[in-house]
Amino acid sequence: MIRPWPLLLALLLGACSHQAPLPVAAPALDWPLQLHVLRQQDDQRQDWLLVVQREDGALRWSLLDPLGIPRARQLLVQQDWQNDGLLPPNPEARELFAALLFALTPTEELAQRYPSVRWTADDKARQLFDNGQPRWRVAYRAPLDFDLVAADGLHYRVTALPAHERGATP
Repeated sequence: MIRPWPLLLALLLGACSHQAPLPVAAPALDWPLQLHVLRQQDDQRQDWLLVVQREDGALRWSLLDPLGIPRARQLLVQQDWQNDGLLPPNPEARELFAALLFALTPTEELAQRYPSVRWTADDKARQLFDNGQPRWRVAYRAPLDFDLVAADGLHYRVTALPAHERGATP
């Protein structure tokens, strides 16, 4: 009799072991960031608000829907993702957050932050490769205004929120 559990367990562990590439250290950015993320796949569109802030040596990522309901909350501590709060793990959000770190890293910091990953970059676009294939492609309109396409076909349009939408006073 063939027992499927060992095979299933091996497949699950293998899938978990291929984490999205992360920088060896967070890029030098003006934290916190508040971004509008428009997720597109086929004919489906979803709007999200993403807040990224530095906190005690970690980066806290909070992804919210337009009603303010959390979709994902993660802490990135020394190249390791940790759940933040009671939300279940969200692999798509972790992949998005890792891709955004790559997209947000200034070009002059890429070699230092991603020393063991193959990537290409210029002023208008960059790609990160995984096993010889593009994992993420980024096309810039401005530093905080870009399109991100993942290998699985997900497309994200990312823009910084204007100061008046972030609750800043004039």
